[in-house]
Order: sequence, then C-alpha cells, then structure tokens
Amino acid sequence: MIIDILTLFPGAYLGFLDQSLILRAQKNKIVKINVIDLRKYTKDKHRTVDDRPYGGGPGMVMRVDIVDRALKNLKSKVKSKKLKVILLTPQGKTFHQKMAQRLSKFDHLILICGHFEGFDERIRKLVDMEISVGDFVLTGGELASQVVCDAVVRLIPGVVGKEESLKEESFSNSLLEYPQYTRPANFRGLKIPKILLSGNHQQISDWRRKQAAKRTRKYRPDLIKIDKNK
Repeated sequence: MIIDILTLFPGAYLGFLDQSLILRAQKNKIVKINVIDLRKYTKDKHRTVDDRPYGGGPGMVMRVDIVDRALKNLKSKVKSKKLKVILLTPQGKTFHQKMAQRLSKFDHLILICGHFEGFDERIRKLVDMEISVGDFVLTGGELASQVVCDAVVRLIPGVVGKEESLKEESFSNSLLEYPQYTRPANFRGLKIPKILLSGNHQQISDWRRKQAAKRTRKYRPDLIKIDKNK
C-alpha cells in the first residue's frame, strides 16, 4: 500500500514514521508513506496556501486550487485503480474499526490534512470520502491522519506478527476485547479467574467470548446497535 499525506506541517510526522509497527511496515516494504508539503504546489514567492474567506469572517481558508493541483500531480503517478482520496474534517463520518478494515483493502490512499479556519467548500468535490476521528476540535488534520494511518496499516497482512490476534482485538467484531491477565496469579488478593488455569481451551474461548459481550453491553452498548445496522 502507498499512503500519501498532504500537509502544511511535514515535521509533525518525524516521530510517528520511525516507531513501532509503522517503521517495521515501511522497512519490510509492505507500505510506503509519503509526507508531502502542500506548499510545494504553490506558485507565488510567499508559498501561499490560504486566503481570507469571501463574505468576511475570522481566520483563513485553504485554497481549492492548491489542493487540486496537488491531487492531479499525485494521481498522475498512481498505478492502481484501488485509490481512495480522503479529507480529514470534523464534518466527516466518524472513523471506526470497520472503516479501517475497508480502507486496508485499497492499494493507495491520499489523506488531506486541513489547517487554519477550514477548507474552501469546493475541495469536498475533489475527494472520495470525508473522515472525522471524533467530536472534538484539533489544530489541524495531522494527528487525525496519523490515527487513520496507524489503524489501517496494522490491518495489512504481514504487518502484525500474529495476525490472529487482530481478530480478537476491541472493535474487530463489534465487541470490546475480553479481560486479559498475566503473572502474578494473585496480586494483593486479586486473583485471576480459575477458568484461565484450567487448560481447557474451548471453555476458555467460551468464557472470553461471554466476557467480551458482557463488557460491551456494559461500557459500549452503542457498538452492538451499530453492528445491527450494518
């Protein structure tokens, strides 16, 4: 997979790209992540990417012509038809695990990070989908793009060592993950469930499934409702 990230702040990705699974995936050539400065697509000496909003108002708005020029350049290099152009914005669909799973099937993703007061509305006509990582305001789309990248990349075959563990993670089956325990078996009177010491793998599997369902009903009943509507 190739992931192109269009941003005004390439430096925001320095630590993100050289750590953990993201670094391993790049070294193993499973994924290639390109962080691209939007200012390289400007034509004036000040490298202007924004302007005042028509009709007045506070802040500055990202220009549609700059983003269009960047997308045309990137798309001209794309070899696969399995491409998805994504705008990171609070108005987008809320990002979740099933969306990450769908995106992991693509060969090429282009993520557009916003900043300033917002986007020129016409930029929305240039993308395939809009994503929000939650109902809160960030300074820019850089953190949101990192969330999307991390969630998607780890789902690509070969990135996570034990791929079967992905099936048991929270949200993968519209359930939270079951409780996990390790040594010591007794910590200040807090003992692990006896079933985990039984050696009976079927009973342990049944217990974990029931615990996951119980935990989801208690803490995130909305996940069950979402799954029923899909």
